[in-house]
Amino acid sequence: MVEKIWQKRQEKKWLRLLRSGDHDAFGEFIDKYKETVFLCSRRLGLSEEETEDVASETFLAAYKAIGGYSGRSELSTWLWSIAYRQGINYLRKNRKEWQLEAEAGEQIGDSKEQGPAEAVQSRETEQVVWEAVERLPRLWAMAVILYYREEKSIVDVAKIMQIKENTVKTYLFRGRNKLKQLLATTFE
Repeated sequence: MVEKIWQKRQEKKWLRLLRSGDHDAFGEFIDKYKETVFLCSRRLGLSEEETEDVASETFLAAYKAIGGYSGRSELSTWLWSIAYRQGINYLRKNRKEWQLEAEAGEQIGDSKEQGPAEAVQSRETEQVVWEAVERLPRLWAMAVILYYREEKSIVDVAKIMQIKENTVKTYLFRGRNKLKQLLATTFE
């Protein structure tokens, strides 16, 4: 309990420094959340180079908007929503190139190396499942990733994706059903 109170005070102090334009605090902010932003961009199907571009734009947008951060959601959720919007904007600007990449990447990996250890088999299964998730329509995949991999609540997923909670539930339902279809042939 005491530790949570201390962490809240530290976070408030850190936010004050961020809002005042402290460059060192912003450097810490980038270090702390860069993997979160990169993961969001990668989940949208962006290449490493594109991910870096989107991450730069995300942190620039966060720097400009930090004064408007209300604290109603976690800082990571707020930043993920910025990264998601930046990634979607990037995809819209580069739609033709993105469609060509999507067509080239439609096939799920057919190689299933089965090692003798259950741990290896479990990792391979997990990889196949997440590859199948990447084959889902983008919005369904993002909802599944945020909910299951990032362990965000339905409310947080709705905030990040800027959609209604019922729409998130629909995307999750449809995504799970499509995954069952995709994985049925893989695990026969």
